[in-house]
Amino acid sequence: MDAEMKQFAADVLEDIQARIARRGRPPGSVSAATKQAVKLRLDPDLLTALRASGAGWQTRVNAILRKAILE
Repeated sequence: MDAEMKQFAADVLEDIQARIARRGRPPGSVSAATKQAVKLRLDPDLLTALRASGAGWQTRVNAILRKAILE
């Protein structure tokens, strides 16, 4: 039984070390051109509609603004 407990402890330790190694963002997931946080004041009805569109609404706002400015 003592050998089983040692093996179990070794397996748990290996699992914990593997989890620690995987922490953070995956390699290559961070763009070289990082975005900047800004404070933007929007009308309440517009903000409600944007948030209601689901996850990723801030990315969609970025794309909308980029298209409007570059066209």
